[in-house]
Amino acid sequence: MGLLKVSVVFLLSLITMTLAEPPGCKIRITKKGLEMLKAETKKFVEEELSNITMPEMQGSEGRFQYTINNVRIIELNLASDLRFQPDVGLLFEVQNSSITLNFQRRILYWLFYDEGAINASAEGVNIFTVLHLSKDDEGRLKISNVTCDASIAKMRAKFSGTLGRVYDFIGTFLTTGMRFLLNKRICPVLNHAALVSVNQLLETIPVRAQVDSYIGIDYSLLSDPVVTETSLDMDFRGMFYDLKNENDTLVNYAVNPVVREYDRMIYLALSEYFFDSGLYSYFKGGLFQLQIANERMPKDLEVLLRTTYLGTIMMLNPALMDQPLSLEFEVTAPPRSTIKTSGASVAVNCNVKVLVLPAGKPAVQLSSMTMEGKFNAKVSMKGKRLAIHLDLRRFKIFSNQSALESLALIPLQGPLKTMLQISVVPLINNYTKRGVQIPLPDGIDFIEEVVEYHNGYIIVGANLHFQTGLREMIEGKLVGESDNSI
Repeated sequence: MGLLKVSVVFLLSLITMTLAEPPGCKIRITKKGLEMLKAETKKFVEEELSNITMPEMQGSEGRFQYTINNVRIIELNLASDLRFQPDVGLLFEVQNSSITLNFQRRILYWLFYDEGAINASAEGVNIFTVLHLSKDDEGRLKISNVTCDASIAKMRAKFSGTLGRVYDFIGTFLTTGMRFLLNKRICPVLNHAALVSVNQLLETIPVRAQVDSYIGIDYSLLSDPVVTETSLDMDFRGMFYDLKNENDTLVNYAVNPVVREYDRMIYLALSEYFFDSGLYSYFKGGLFQLQIANERMPKDLEVLLRTTYLGTIMMLNPALMDQPLSLEFEVTAPPRSTIKTSGASVAVNCNVKVLVLPAGKPAVQLSSMTMEGKFNAKVSMKGKRLAIHLDLRRFKIFSNQSALESLALIPLQGPLKTMLQISVVPLINNYTKRGVQIPLPDGIDFIEEVVEYHNGYIIVGANLHFQTGLREMIEGKLVGESDNSI
């Protein structure tokens, strides 16, 4: 019976693994990436703690009556650390640090009245904060919970004013209450900073957004982040879709990218599915159609076409001899990408029509042929935008009507390939060079990128650059205007 249960559990686990959707996009943040974030996190926490406010304190001790108000934190000396918390998220820790405060006092003793400033120092400050990372219902990365514990070992006060030395002996009484109030306010401030402020920054990461007038992209997380002592790994859907029919998407059968490196701050892995889904969506959106005619038609190519199809034109109608010619390209199936260790390529099958364009009359078709093309694809990163540069490497045309006509088309292959390289490929590259944004928050960019090609996927290793401070990123006050388009 026990063996049967084990077998059933194993079978269910195997089925679950088989049915799990593989990611089209993966991101790994390493300890080096987290190291860069430490200074910004410390600065952000200090700014948050410096805004702590405390209520006015009134009371008496024997014949002393006192009022404490205008409490301000004037200096923080935090010895902090930021590291991965396995299976949970991030740990921000402060140990044996100090916080200096300044507040005003009013003290009445018998008939003596005194007021002045008090400088107090909270020493032995320890803060232990764990940020629990998960995906929300929309597939967005967020801080779902915060575990916080803070303590202050002791507080010392230094009085000034006329009777400053006289009142030193009541410092312990005053600082005890102040230490209690300050300690109670540290965690609520940090909880709000994480659950509200930092989550607002995470909301700038694109999840499902429009890329252009044809397609959108889905960067939703497929599962909660995987956190180890050395990295934070996130699996994104990484799927493009047709804006006119968002449910018509390509099924992901691609290889699951494997990231083994830890040397750089961040790694971005993209499978063939990431690129294929984009090509599929553009195809469904009707983008892969092109007409070359009139001033866009190279003169040498036009002369060659007229020579090749002279007989056809004469048989159809000699009056068409001087009419403009047109080439129409229409991709017949979604192009497919192939990624190998030697590089990436895109295969395209296209129907090419040669037509005459008589003025004021319908176009007359002279020929229909099939074109097979193969483009080398070079992937690059700039900032946080992924771009592709294409270069036509292989080109072949043959007739859809007869083998004899295919032989007659051989002289056209060279000029047509040249025309594509000069006229069409630059148009494509000009369109693709704007790139698509990867799932990073506003204000963080890739630098020093290195692209590696593997069988079925690519990996971009890079370091990170902050355009501005963490607080400015959260408040949206970036230096210059941030391009929020995808």
